[in-house]
Amino acid sequence: MKIGLKWIVSFSLIALVAIGGLFWTPVTDISDQGAFLTEDKIIGADVAWILAAAGLVLLMTPGLSFFYGGMVGRKNVISTMLQSFIALGVISIVWVVVGFSLSFGESLGVTIAGKHYGIIGNPLSYPFFNGVGSLPHSMMAPTIPFILFALFQMKFAVITPAIITGSFAERVRFISYLLFIVLFSICIYTPLCHMVWHPDGLLNKYFGVKDFAGGTVVHMSAGFAALAGALVLGKRKNPHHEPSNIPYVLLGTGMLWFGWFGFNAGSALSASASAATAFGTTTIASASAMMTWIFFDRINGRSISALGACIGAVVGLVAITPGCGFVSIQESLFIGFISAIVSNLMVNWKGLNKIDDTLDVFACHGVGGIMGMILTAIFAHGEKASLLHGGAEVFLHHLAALFLVSAFTFLGSLLLYKVTNAMITLRVSEESETMGLDLSQHQERFN
Repeated sequence: MKIGLKWIVSFSLIALVAIGGLFWTPVTDISDQGAFLTEDKIIGADVAWILAAAGLVLLMTPGLSFFYGGMVGRKNVISTMLQSFIALGVISIVWVVVGFSLSFGESLGVTIAGKHYGIIGNPLSYPFFNGVGSLPHSMMAPTIPFILFALFQMKFAVITPAIITGSFAERVRFISYLLFIVLFSICIYTPLCHMVWHPDGLLNKYFGVKDFAGGTVVHMSAGFAALAGALVLGKRKNPHHEPSNIPYVLLGTGMLWFGWFGFNAGSALSASASAATAFGTTTIASASAMMTWIFFDRINGRSISALGACIGAVVGLVAITPGCGFVSIQESLFIGFISAIVSNLMVNWKGLNKIDDTLDVFACHGVGGIMGMILTAIFAHGEKASLLHGGAEVFLHHLAALFLVSAFTFLGSLLLYKVTNAMITLRVSEESETMGLDLSQHQERFN
């Protein structure tokens, strides 16, 4: 077998990172050491919960691989599952080397009316997790070790590009995909994460965006990147396929739902009432969306299906994510209901179906994330926290932020796909697509 230059370069890069980290000289004057608290501020219950939550969120990525793998045709099951699973390796390394610094490092950005607003973190703040130790950070995680906060956030960075894969399943080259998710993680995910979740971030500090667990950072970014990917790669030769394994989809949905408790309730960063609220709203919104989806399908002349139930449940999980810690159980019931209807309409809209988004990632994650952010700005509890609680300004700021995030993630992803394609062709050959990616890319077969 001929070994191309791209594989030699890839191996050389991982070798450089693995060995280079041993000789990295810490830049100690970059990190704000005064931001760290003493060890006695750590709360054991919070540490235990976030350790468990981080494990739950990690489980979501293998869950996503089963969810997506069961939906595609039999010739592409392994390749589709691997595209999700491999993110655990690729993005974890990117996160340690530079991703965490870009997301939560010292803010680099703009000054507006004398106040500083961050757009991205300083890449020299925590390279190779330098300075990410056992002490808690006063602003970002005051009751748990900073390294636990960094590892918890890493799981969010991992699953975001994995979500995108459903849009271009069955036609993307594996090596090109690896390059794209590295570029996406560095150029799209990290600045968005910094702007929304860093205390000095632009969307957080200036716009007041409320995103408890990732409606904007994870689902909108993945949804719009998915839409861009479907447009760039074009339609499959055979866009109509039968799902290969519905039990895989059911298993994947169960793993996602289970892991989502860590995703949402863990984002409280404490074993607290806020975590309990997020836990409750998460499961109720998903239950509501699942039942709404299958009944809405039926009244529109479609069968009640296991596939529909699973998609509905995931849409509910997506929609509640940004507001899970800010809304009540009753409101989560409504959020699941209305988001399922809107996403269902988008999935079945003929205009969107002209774009070959293989597994309807934009209609589910993109639209679900948009609905969640709008509904959070309507229902979030607290004085002037949302439209229904005297916060009209918050609602308008959310709409402005949604427009900015949509444009940034969609146009930025389009550019990254073009850059990737210029370096390594994105789409497999016609022969490889006909053969199926399991064999043509990995020399493996799903039995």
